[in-house]
Amino acid sequence: MKLAKRLFYYLGGFAIGLILLFFFLGGKKASCDYSPTARVLKNLRTKERSFSEQALATMQSYSIDTADVSFLLKEGNVDFSRSNTKLDSCRMYFVEGAIKEKTVSMHIENCDAIAKINTLEVVH
Repeated sequence: MKLAKRLFYYLGGFAIGLILLFFFLGGKKASCDYSPTARVLKNLRTKERSFSEQALATMQSYSIDTADVSFLLKEGNVDFSRSNTKLDSCRMYFVEGAIKEKTVSMHIENCDAIAKINTLEVVH
């Protein structure tokens, strides 16, 4: 079989495979969260959130609401050097990002069923 014919069959099969892949995975909410930061943020987003008194006071004084916190948990960065991931019960993560042109950082306690935001700090 000539090279041109092999290439034609290969590209034809590859195109059919791509079409089937898009057809089957098109309606699903499949995501590619492979980096450690993306996995941690996805885990925190799926859990029920609670806020400490300090975090609520900071949110109120800087007019930050829960939608902004949700945005930070979607677009923020996890600083693993400032996090404590070696704990058995509830791991502590340090998440930072920008909200409303302010740099916001949070210490989040990630337990089995709940993610508690212990501290929230705002830097202009």
